[in-house]
Amino acid sequence: MDEKLIGKISHYFGKISVAIIELTDTLKIGDTIHIKGAHDDMTEEITSMQIEHEPAQEAKAGDSVGIKVPGKIHENDKVYKKK
Repeated sequence: MDEKLIGKISHYFGKISVAIIELTDTLKIGDTIHIKGAHDDMTEEITSMQIEHEPAQEAKAGDSVGIKVPGKIHENDKVYKKK
């Protein structure tokens, strides 16, 4: 499956399993992302996300979005969107 780099993890909140993604491209509800790093490799469908603590349907390059993730990830992990 083709993938496009759309950003990186800028922060991870372990207690609440939320990752902050700094986007270099668009992301919307329903997209499937692939988070890949030195220790991590997970695929996740976006079912909800927030910008500045407000629910959002889509985000664009330059936005920082928060998403729930099923497991531990690390800062600077790359985020790809599956096409």
